[in-house]
Amino acid sequence: MSRAYCQNCHRPEVSCICDFISPVDNDVRVVVLQHPSEVNHAKGTLTLLKKSLRQCQVIVGETFDEDPIFYDLLCENQGRIALLYPSEQATSLSMQEQALKVSDVSCLVILDATWKKAYRMYMLNKHLHDIPHICLPDGIKGQYSIRSTRKANALSTLEACCYSLGILEQSSAKYQPLIENFVKFNQFQHAFKKSGINPT
Repeated sequence: MSRAYCQNCHRPEVSCICDFISPVDNDVRVVVLQHPSEVNHAKGTLTLLKKSLRQCQVIVGETFDEDPIFYDLLCENQGRIALLYPSEQATSLSMQEQALKVSDVSCLVILDATWKKAYRMYMLNKHLHDIPHICLPDGIKGQYSIRSTRKANALSTLEACCYSLGILEQSSAKYQPLIENFVKFNQFQHAFKKSGINPT
């Protein structure tokens, strides 16, 4: 017997995440470059993020240098686009220093993948090397408990995006409801594990 799917979040109705969607009118546009392996991952946070942010575009793939949609985004936001990635050249988004503000960045690019695959995506795409890089300040504790990683202080795509936007827009409280719903999303996923029900 086939499963019924939610027409909004496109997940099985039993694992619908629509109750956790928290609409946010973000000023800085978000473009997520998503690795194909993440598209149907039940524990992924991108669906919740995309459904919550007013300005959030997802491009699926591994290489984007010849992608016309991504190229147009680079041209449209030239001089005001940044990649959230902890490269050696990355500028820390310190709350105290306010290194980059909303007036400097109109578009934020994020990689949605495991750390290993995100590094590969970064290395394969020259355009990502040509735009400024930013990273979050140390000390932000992630609450992504449903997916394991060996990297210390790792954040989910949703958390990294929300904390970055909060600093860039100087309005962290604006994204707090979504962070709180993200915690509930984690608890919701844990319930499936305890019950033995497959949420996918």
